[in-house]
Amino acid sequence: MSRLTLPALACATLLAGCAGANVENLTQAGGSLFTAATLSDTNVKTLSDQSCAEMDQKNTIAPPDSTYAKRLANVMSGLGNTGLPLNAKVYVTKDINAWAMANGCVRVYSGLMDFLSDDEVRGVVGHEIGHVALGHTKAAMQVAYTTAAARGLLGSTGIASLTALSSSQIGDLAETFVNAQFSQRQETAADDYSFNLLTKNGANRQALASAFRKMSQLDGGQSSMLSTHPGSLERAKHIEDRLAGGR
Repeated sequence: MSRLTLPALACATLLAGCAGANVENLTQAGGSLFTAATLSDTNVKTLSDQSCAEMDQKNTIAPPDSTYAKRLANVMSGLGNTGLPLNAKVYVTKDINAWAMANGCVRVYSGLMDFLSDDEVRGVVGHEIGHVALGHTKAAMQVAYTTAAARGLLGSTGIASLTALSSSQIGDLAETFVNAQFSQRQETAADDYSFNLLTKNGANRQALASAFRKMSQLDGGQSSMLSTHPGSLERAKHIEDRLAGGR
């Protein structure tokens, strides 16, 4: 069966115009149609490799000897014990954002680093790594693929021929992934992962809460993170409650 049939039918049936659909809701609501359209781990890694490479082509990457790159190296040094093959770089842009893909590709925007301290950036990156470790980014890539297929952005290439996708097709898929929305339950789980990871590494856990408080001061037009990471103040309080409770 062609790649378009099941993904397109699943998306059209579940949520008309599903671009930007909530990852968890679409995953849970899809039933057998979505299951049939689900990409394998190998497929997801292939798409993540291609998507990250395409995003790297479209953005300016901070050189290794830049202040941003050195700061990110310091940030990542406090995020060990993940068991994941992480590859972190900085995009030089005023946008305030960060994301990670299932293949361990981590990208942090310089706008976020300008806005937050290294400890706060570490908390945010830990959160993004949490989405990878907990399988959320795999689901997001599956949904991005389904959405792009339903919108006719991927042509007629079959799943077995993902390497045949054009640069523009991969670009559309990558943009859909980066703009994906996670559920509040997934966000809380990723927050807790970051908190636990910071604990394992003896890092500043309070900085995770302060990062959320700072981002709550921005409106959705200034930070693309805020459109996909709701409830910053509530999330800050959750972290502060964990700190107060010693858990």
